[in-house]
Amino acid sequence: MFAVEKSQVNRIKEVLTKQGRTQTWLASQIGKSYVVVTNYCNNNTQPSIEVLKKIAQILDVDIRELLVPTK
Repeated sequence: MFAVEKSQVNRIKEVLTKQGRTQTWLASQIGKSYVVVTNYCNNNTQPSIEVLKKIAQILDVDIRELLVPTK
């Protein structure tokens, strides 16, 4: 049996850490619960494009920085 690694789609957690910000802070900024943001950061669920755009604006980064490149 092989262990299946969960696919990483977004880099929200990495960007937050780099900026010294917390998931709690981001949750309050985007009007979502801490649990929702934690699920985004752990790649358990993905934000909609609209929410991802809002996160990029709040963090003052290009939206592409929040995504894992496919190539």
